[in-house]
Amino acid sequence: MIPQPIKHLIEPEDFTIEELNTLIALAKEMYTFPEKYSEKCKGKILATLFYEPSTRTRLSFESAMLRLGGKTLGFSDANTSSVSKGESIADTISVISGYADIAVMRHPKEGAPKLASQYAHIPIINAGDGGHQHPTQTLTDLLTINMHKGSFENQTVAFCGDLKFGRTVHSLIKTLARYNIKKFILVSPEELTLPDSLKTKLLREYNVELKEVRFLEEVIEEIDILYMTRIQKERFFNEADYNRLKDSYILDLQKIKAAKEDMIIMHPLPRVNEIAYEVDADPRAVYFEQAKLGVYIRMALITKLLGVE
Repeated sequence: MIPQPIKHLIEPEDFTIEELNTLIALAKEMYTFPEKYSEKCKGKILATLFYEPSTRTRLSFESAMLRLGGKTLGFSDANTSSVSKGESIADTISVISGYADIAVMRHPKEGAPKLASQYAHIPIINAGDGGHQHPTQTLTDLLTINMHKGSFENQTVAFCGDLKFGRTVHSLIKTLARYNIKKFILVSPEELTLPDSLKTKLLREYNVELKEVRFLEEVIEEIDILYMTRIQKERFFNEADYNRLKDSYILDLQKIKAAKEDMIIMHPLPRVNEIAYEVDADPRAVYFEQAKLGVYIRMALITKLLGVE
């Protein structure tokens, strides 16, 4: 019997739309009937390799594996691993392949999880690489939109904040374009606009409409899905630039007064101050539920990559 090739998730394009829809459907089933899946990964081990700090992503993966009846091991700080001694990613992943059945990696350098997948004997999941990709956040976002909007068709999606370095934005906007969402509104300071290369790809390959504005108030009435992001201090080389821009886009109740009643407000978290706490009680705010849904889509992903029926 010829062994099946190992499936990895390095970027959302690694999955077809049909495969993404299958994951979403399975995650919804797991959300509704969690007890049916409580031992699906019994005897399996997930390695969490976090070379960069994380709370939600790391803990949601651990929660996902534990809810499936599996176990976890790993590190949350590269300085506590053999990386501090100079061990290469290739050697680390070769060793981990003998300890675990599946691994999730976050790394500050773009392409590191892809490199790891080339040396791994187990499935590798990219949990974020630099400012490049964050595919499991994209899966979480797709599930959230599906749960609240039902369909991806005919939605106007606005991204607000750091669109230059925000890997969550880069992964999600390309995937939504694959789902035939045709109108995107980009709200950011001039210094943090969506990269030109990504805009060109969206226009050429998907024929989308891109509308760029500097202030959310100009477009709030048009929006069906508002995706807020923080201004990421760790992505700046110059602290003065960060301090100048960090308070540029703070969402409060006044700003969403004219918004649609069924608009949803999303955020990959962590929040710094870009959404006022008063917005949390608004029924359109779904970002904490979004974080919760991340557990179930990761449960679905783990079972699929492990080939667990």
